[in-house]
Formats: sequence, structure tokens, C-alpha cells
Amino acid sequence: MSAAATGRVGAPARPDNTDLFLLWAGCKYSPHPICRGCPPRLRADPHPLASGERRHGLISIYNLAVMAAVQVGNPLGDYWAKMTDPARNPFRGLYHLNGFDLLIVLPYFAVLTVLAAYGLHRYWLVYSYVKYRNNLPPAAPEPAEWPRVTVQLPIYNERYVVERLIETVARFDYPGEKLEIQVLDDSTDETQQVARGCVERYQALGLRIQYLHRDNREGYKAGALAEGLKAASGEFIAIFDADFLPGADFLRRTLPYFGDEASRIGMVQTRWTYLNRHYSALTEVESILLDGHFVIEHGARARSGCFFNFNGTAGVWRRAAIEDAGGWQHDTLTEDTDLSYRAQLRGWRFYYLPQIECPSELPVEMNGFKAQQARWAKGLVQTAKKILPQVLRADLPGAVKTEAVFHLTAGISYPLMIVLATMLLPAMVVRFYQGWFQMLLIDLPLFVASSCSISGFYLASQRVLYPKNWTRTVLYLPFIMAVGIGLSVRNAKAVLEALLGMQSEFARTPKFSIEGQGGTWRKKLYRNRAGWMPWLEIALGLYFAATIGYAIQNENYLTVPFLLLFVWGYLYTGLMSLGQGYFEQMRLGVRMPEEVRPAPTGVPGF
Repeated sequence: MSAAATGRVGAPARPDNTDLFLLWAGCKYSPHPICRGCPPRLRADPHPLASGERRHGLISIYNLAVMAAVQVGNPLGDYWAKMTDPARNPFRGLYHLNGFDLLIVLPYFAVLTVLAAYGLHRYWLVYSYVKYRNNLPPAAPEPAEWPRVTVQLPIYNERYVVERLIETVARFDYPGEKLEIQVLDDSTDETQQVARGCVERYQALGLRIQYLHRDNREGYKAGALAEGLKAASGEFIAIFDADFLPGADFLRRTLPYFGDEASRIGMVQTRWTYLNRHYSALTEVESILLDGHFVIEHGARARSGCFFNFNGTAGVWRRAAIEDAGGWQHDTLTEDTDLSYRAQLRGWRFYYLPQIECPSELPVEMNGFKAQQARWAKGLVQTAKKILPQVLRADLPGAVKTEAVFHLTAGISYPLMIVLATMLLPAMVVRFYQGWFQMLLIDLPLFVASSCSISGFYLASQRVLYPKNWTRTVLYLPFIMAVGIGLSVRNAKAVLEALLGMQSEFARTPKFSIEGQGGTWRKKLYRNRAGWMPWLEIALGLYFAATIGYAIQNENYLTVPFLLLFVWGYLYTGLMSLGQGYFEQMRLGVRMPEEVRPAPTGVPGF
């Protein structure tokens, strides 16, 4: 076949079927210019099939790809050639990079590079978890004499779960004369009557339990814990939020790990499990997200000797560590992380005990879940501004400092994700004129580093927890990535407020006493308002739908699955925030009872 027949003057001739076979067999004897990468001696050899000699080269994946690319009439081959052959770029010789394009491309790559760095950090956490998997806290014998313990239960308007919490803690298997329980109530509704009545019943049964109510919420949860600590008699302080149900042997299993004070063990944290994991697709996603944190993040940091944090509940502190670190402070929304870093900077050591589980209730309502995530995102950045300078000045290994930076600044990825989202369409236009091959060579690896690490991170945690059926998590990966994208608007606002020093109220997460797949929250109080933000999320979803249309029009099919995650994520979070109450009515097998109002005696009222 002549060069003219290919439609391009001076182009190498397309090989015939015989040469395609030779390409498949290793390109060893093909005389065509496409094989000019072969050594000259081999290209000068006589054709083995013409002389009757039959030889075979090694089959390579590359040669198979080349064969597919040059095959006449192969749509995939034509598409690949269009993307990778500079000579087929329709804008070759016409497009020249200008200042406007640089204003788009440079910030685009800067944002993508930072996100890729945080994505690579997830890979590093998985690697550290595997590398230090045998670095576990030593087995701890029971003490000769059990120490005094104060259990603190901070609550605020928890009418649906407070009685369940008190009854669970009252069943602790621990010497009664060494156990003290404090119900720290900042409630402004009838939770006060329910909690006080429950406390009085157990006081009458001889349990050492106190009801402490504040008329103001100064310091929010941190203020309540600090106030309770003044009246506490325990050497150790166990803390449980209202939606947690610790086992009866919780204290007997955790306290032996502290040893004596010379060991400098200041806190032990247990792993959360979930009462309503299978309630809905949202709670399934939440449980996987939290499993990643508790299995991989905590596991990697604790086992490698890096700083990690108390999670605000389901853990025990040595009182001396709290006081030595400066006590509870309420200048951040994550008072638990703040105290954790201050205590570790003072030389106290922490243990993470994943084998000890503490069941909890996940948020079942989208607005409550978003409020929780925004509070955590804002609090971490506030803690970073407060604590990171001290960490960087401290006499600590470089690995500890680096991990602290990645941990406390992780929230910065949310505003960067919004920037990336708004720049994606103009960047696609500019990159289209520069050629597809550059997009594959540069953009794709950065996207893989920033996004695919999420899949590997959470799959690794599920494989640890559920070795027999962890593969079912694959079905939820699109949900996980989409929800993470959808949360970026609310969390970006929270992070920017933290960076600008804007204070906000401690927005607690509503609990509705939802266990398993039964029950409903639709007619109960404490639901968060959606506000204006869901409308922005829906607008972003529609914007990315238009971006998909542009990508399809320009045959940029490889980006469509990634863009679909943005469409799905923003529309899902936006629409669920506005209409989840209506969607709840469509759940199969869920009864919709009228509102049940707890009576002061603790007996359900009607």
C-alpha cells in the first residue's frame, strides 16, 4: 500500500495482514517503517514467511496495542490514534498558548497537584498500617486494685436517647464504690425532666450518679466537661456521647492498659461500631467513611508512633493528663483533637484499642450528617491554626510533624475541590485545544492520585474488618466518592470560616434512637434546616451535567465517569437535604407513628 493511499503524504504505509501478524508476533521481521524501532539487522533480514522459515517473537501488550491502533476500521483504534497522534490534532499549528489560558491552566494544575498530594497521603496511611500491623499495645493484666473512675455523659436536648444511655452505663460491671457517673445536661427542653427522673431512680437504687445542669452553654461540650471535672472524684475519666452504648465490661477492658502513672499513658480510644449501619444507603456510606478513619487512619498513626486524637467519646482519659495539658478548652469546635495534641506535646502517650468496640448511632438525616461533617472540618482547621506552630517547633521526628500537618490540614481539600469543580469546564476547553495526549499524560495521573486513592483507602479498611465479604463494599464506592464530593460545598464554607477566624455555635448531631433497619425520624424534633446551600449544590450538579454534554460532544469519553460522580454527588446531597422527609415515606417496612413525647418519669408518654 502506498503512502498516498493512507491519506497522508509522507506517512508510513499501513501494514497488510501478513505484517499485522508479524507485529503481533513481536515486529521482528516486518519491513514496514512502523517497525523502524527494531534493530537494523533484524529489519534487513529476509522475510521468514517468504523463504519458508517460520519464527516467532515474544508477544507483548504494546505490540497488541499497536496492532489495534493501526487496524483499518477499528473504532477504538481510530479513537486512540486521534488522541495520541499529534499529526491528527485539528488545532496543530493553529493553537498557541496565551495569557488567558495560563490563568486557567496554572491554578487548575496547582489545585490538582495539592489534591493529588493528599490522595498520595492516603496510600501512605495504608502502607503504614500494613508495615506496622504487628506494633500493638502489649496485653495488660488486671490491676491489683481497681482505680476510681468518673463516667461523664454530656448531653444537650437528647430526649430520644438519654434514658437509653443512662441505663446502659448503669449496667457497668465495675466496683460500685469506685464508680461515679455524671450526667452533664445543658438541655433547654424536656430532656431535663427525662434525664433528672432517670438519675433519681438510679440514685434510689444506690448508684453513685449525679445530675448536673447548666443554665448556659458556655464552652458547649468542652465547657460542660470542664465544669463536671471540677466535681469529679475519679482518677480516670470515661466519656460517652448520648448516642453511644458501651458494653458492660468496657471499663474492665480499657483501664488495665494505663498501668501506673510512670507509663505516661494518658488516653485510650476504642473503635466505634454502628447500631443502624444498614438503615439506608446514607448510613452504609457513613459507616464505611468512619471505618476508614478508625481502622486505617487511627491504626496507622497509633502503630507508627505518630500523634492521633481522642474522638470525643468512647474513650478514657487519665485525669492527670487532662490537667497537665491545660484542661478542656473551647476555642475550637474539635475540643477533643485540641486536647489530644496538647497532651501528646506534653509527653503523654495514647493507645488505640480497635478490638474493643463501642456501638453508636449514625445520623440518618442528610442535614444532620452535613452539620456533623462541617463541624469536624472547621474544628480541625481551627486546631491546625492553634496547634501546628507548636508541633512544628517541638523536638519531634520529622515523620510525626509531617503526619500532623496532613491530619490537621486535611479539610483544606474541600475549598480546593470547589475551585477544581468550577475550573473543570474551562480547563477542559483549554486542554482540548492543547491535545488529548497531554491530558492523558498529565491530567489522568493527577486525577488517579487524588481520587482513586479514596477507593483503595476504604476498601483496605473493609477488608480488615470483614475479610469474608469485604468485596460488597465495591458496590458502595460510587456512593462514597459522590457523597464526599457533595459534602464539599458545606465543608468548604466551614473551612473558610475557620481560616478567617469566624466563630460559630457548636451544632450537635441530632439522634433519634434508630437501631437496625426499623424506626423513623420523620416526625421527631431536632431536625436541621436545609438553608440555601442545597440549592447551590443542585446548581453545581446541573453545571456538571452540562460539562458531561461538552465532553461527549468533543469525544472526551474518558472523563465522563469522573464527571458523573460530581453530578451524582451534588444532586444527591442537594435533593436529599431538601426532600429527605418525603423520600423517607417511601422506605419499605417503616411505620410512621405520631410523635411520642417522653414523660418526666422515663415512661413513654403519649
